[in-house]
Amino acid sequence: MIARLAGTLAETAADTAVVDVNGVGYLVLASAKTLDSLGPVGGSVTLLTELQVREDSMTLFAFGSAGEREAFRQLTNVQGVGGRLALAILSILSPEELARAVSAGDKAMVGRANGVGPKLAARITMELQGKLGAPALAAAAGTAAPRGGAAQDALSALANLGFKPAEATAAVAAANDELGPGATLDALVRLALRKAAK
Repeated sequence: MIARLAGTLAETAADTAVVDVNGVGYLVLASAKTLDSLGPVGGSVTLLTELQVREDSMTLFAFGSAGEREAFRQLTNVQGVGGRLALAILSILSPEELARAVSAGDKAMVGRANGVGPKLAARITMELQGKLGAPALAAAAGTAAPRGGAAQDALSALANLGFKPAEATAAVAAANDELGPGATLDALVRLALRKAAK
């Protein structure tokens, strides 16, 4: 599995780029937003990637942030959304805008992407309810998402208990602020549960 590429930007096209990593050129597909952020050809770049293996092809998708990669993964889990269509959506909407549109049930916003009709936009907004990552929803809500091991694990624990991402993020952020950076996972989860119950 190729999870990350760091090298020199060799070339770009409408929806692809080639990254030279120690003499090997990796062709990656990326959203317009990621391609716009790469800078000039010849510059150094670091991209997160997702490798999709099909019967007849291997395709490497590239992302400028973990939030974009997570949104891509969630989108491609929706029936009828392939990798290229997910990139088309992420070319129009940032992960935060997508999270906001899904949480508000805004089918028209999702339907702005090329190739997304009304039925597919409705399916995307329905199936992704509560599934987009806490960092994206927190950014959409204006709340700083907790970072780091214990905080991230606490977010995951609350999500597994059935809390919505926005609720989990707010509770863990409040617990993290109260307990400080050295808090253990156990303490964070206990306090976050108390805060979420209020």
